[in-house]
Amino acid sequence: MSDLSERLREHGLRRTPQRELILAAVDRLGHATPDEVLAEVRTRSEAINISTVYRTLETLEELGLVRHAHLSDRAPTYHSVVDHEHFHLVCRNCHRIVSVGPDVLADVLARLRDEHGFVADVGHLTMFGRCVECAEPEEET
Repeated sequence: MSDLSERLREHGLRRTPQRELILAAVDRLGHATPDEVLAEVRTRSEAINISTVYRTLETLEELGLVRHAHLSDRAPTYHSVVDHEHFHLVCRNCHRIVSVGPDVLADVLARLRDEHGFVADVGHLTMFGRCVECAEPEEET
């Protein structure tokens, strides 16, 4: 949480209990929508509402402490940047989410940069498909 204090101070913002609770909830949950963050935070403080969660998540993202990705057609899903930079694989069948390091895309990222002058933001990338378990053909009975 010292990173939180440092980033807030750099931007002229105060460290508040709400910011601490929301960042800790994102860290604990791994990948969470604002509603899931609210439910987690409310186990520790009833005083926080959904608009506070949304505003705080936006602030934490501006500070570079969390990222969001669209892992479904629902609200964005937030995750901490404390762990490694990653993109997401989402199974359309079982909804399993797998975090994958950007090194898997090294050749694609290099081609995008070299051929199109484009630097991709891998942290927002989500690929949809089917996991191996769901892609296997079902046995006939």
